Amino acid sequence: MKFLSDYANPHNAPQRSLAKTIFEYVMIVFGIFPMALMVNWVLLPHAFVGGGLTGVCSIIYYVTQGCFPTLFAEYGGAIPVWLTTFVFNLILLVIAIMTVGWRFCIRTIVGVAAITFWYRVIPILDQPLIDDPWLGALIGGVVFGISLGIVMAANGSSGGTDILAMIVSHYRDVSLGKVMLLCDIAIICSAFFLPVPESMLQAGEDIFVTKIKRVLCGVCMTISYTAAVDWVISRTRQSVHFFIYSRQYEQIATAINQQVNRGVTILDGTGWYSKQPVKVISVMARKAEAPMILHLVKSIDPNAFVSQANVSGVFGSGFDQIKGK
Repeated sequence: MKFLSDYANPHNAPQRSLAKTIFEYVMIVFGIFPMALMVNWVLLPHAFVGGGLTGVCSIIYYVTQGCFPTLFAEYGGAIPVWLTTFVFNLILLVIAIMTVGWRFCIRTIVGVAAITFWYRVIPILDQPLIDDPWLGALIGGVVFGISLGIVMAANGSSGGTDILAMIVSHYRDVSLGKVMLLCDIAIICSAFFLPVPESMLQAGEDIFVTKIKRVLCGVCMTISYTAAVDWVISRTRQSVHFFIYSRQYEQIATAINQQVNRGVTILDGTGWYSKQPVKVISVMARKAEAPMILHLVKSIDPNAFVSQANVSGVFGSGFDQIKGK
């Protein structure tokens, strides 16, 4: 089958690429803000332990309460989360740069710098923003997940187990999801062995029950943030694929190329009933661009035959970056 492919639209490509890159970095920096807000206003005041590096840093924060009254007086003498986050991520980044290369870590470096900054400037509340622990775990997890989803949609990362998973998958045939899941389970379950703060103790409640509740709140938060991440990613990265059959294919292809800034592929086809040759336009686009493409087709050839299908992922020039496992 003969075809002419032009998915990477050359129209203003350098300018669009630079603008998109700048926008994505802004998304990473400010998208992390709600995540840090939930940690300092919900997770830490409730003494929850979530997954990932945030969970590890939270455990250190709880265990070291009162150990450094002079050095970290504003944090109750505990090693602050922002400091442990920075140190652990710095170590992981050095290892990642040595193994997978610095080019794969630039956005992660920006994300690590952003989350360290927000953790530092946002104060930790003495009383949680949401008093009920279950509601706090649910809402905190959803906001955390939406925030992380925005960062991931911009091809960014907040560091932590993302870096660890990247390193492990570079040497072993293990998916990133499995590595992160195992890390999260181990971190959340370790909360059972931590001392229970007075804020979590309820009159007449057994200490064992309180510890179980603490672990379950961490699980609830992790499940809710995972679902929120999937929801955001599915909305921001959803794409569509068009097949357009028309005798005015040249005008339609030019209009899509210039007005929608999407490349097209012209396929050679044959109508089996009529045995007549036909040109078929193949277009990949974001879902938000679909109405504009349909309007252009209708305005040029109202009799065109068009099929539209949702696709779960499009990778390459003009779309998402191709990632490993």
